[in-house]
Amino acid sequence: MRWLMEDLRATPGLELQVLATGMHLSPEFGLTYREIEQAGFAIDARVEMLLSADSSTSVTKSMGLGLIGYADAYARLAPDLIVVLGDRFEILAAVAAALIAGIPVAHLHGGELTEGAFDDAIRHSITKMSHLHFVAAEDYRRRVIQLGEQPNRVFLVGGLGIDAIKRTNLLGRQELEASLDFKLGSRNLLVTFHPVTLEGQSSRQQMAELLAALGELNDTHLIFTMPNADTGSRELAEMLDVFVANHPHARVYSSLGQLRYLSCLQQVDGVIGNSSSGLTEAPSMAIGTVNIGDRQKGRLLASSVINCLPQRQAISAAIQGLYEPSFRSALVKTVNPYGDGGASRKIVQVLSSFPLEGILKKSFHDIPG
Repeated sequence: MRWLMEDLRATPGLELQVLATGMHLSPEFGLTYREIEQAGFAIDARVEMLLSADSSTSVTKSMGLGLIGYADAYARLAPDLIVVLGDRFEILAAVAAALIAGIPVAHLHGGELTEGAFDDAIRHSITKMSHLHFVAAEDYRRRVIQLGEQPNRVFLVGGLGIDAIKRTNLLGRQELEASLDFKLGSRNLLVTFHPVTLEGQSSRQQMAELLAALGELNDTHLIFTMPNADTGSRELAEMLDVFVANHPHARVYSSLGQLRYLSCLQQVDGVIGNSSSGLTEAPSMAIGTVNIGDRQKGRLLASSVINCLPQRQAISAAIQGLYEPSFRSALVKTVNPYGDGGASRKIVQVLSSFPLEGILKKSFHDIPG
């Protein structure tokens, strides 16, 4: 959301307020609120909500703490509208608090599917509590309307991550190596694996299969980012720490930040794991992606994405596929289904002109059938 925030701040008649919460405030995840401040933004409110645990009980309690914190923040800041992105449990709490407070919600990246995670239900729930919708693709626009939202409140703008790629001055290879304190090799992969909250096979099992496949790559340097704060994340983080300690050509980072992450994309041979970034951002940089398991099942896929089962042999075969000459030569023709940029400015144009009077009352849009 960084470039959307930049454009909102620069637009006459709009006042940007920033509320930081969740992993941004956690030492375990790199205290990334500092990146917000380093980008020149003042944080108007902080909502501490993450408990120091990753069980389903602790995540649920975190949502409760979030509701309390958001209620206090909204009462003090008195926003005319809140803008949220995606499908995180932290955002579900933020939108629920706004619903009760009578504050309109603009939701970014609704209508998408991730059938292997509870994020899917969270995203659609947020859609039903939101009043303006900014979607990344035509399929997603139709799905938000299918959920009963009025077509004149659903705007096709493309993916926000592409704006970051186009508007960020990325680090060169030597600058990146210095920032990472890690030497890149002749082959390099960027790996992110999040918990799979709705799959029968445990996250631990799937991570073990992934690490077993990666452990066979003696000539490849590996850059890992830590899993997010979903249930079961700590066990995965411990497995990464053990793997990296035994593999000198591997390094794990609690958070790369946007600049280093995108700069890594520019330098690596491919993205491995089950993060949405490999599907929504990597295609714009002509980077191949190995998408493991069903966490992202249902998302639109570019030709640069190789799907595979969360099994050692399947993952190894998919990684080998990244380096096939025919696959690599086709990457330059990759078309990102999430568009070619400009989402931030399109969103600001709507936010600065759409009337908010009476927006809280919604009527269900029935599709003729």
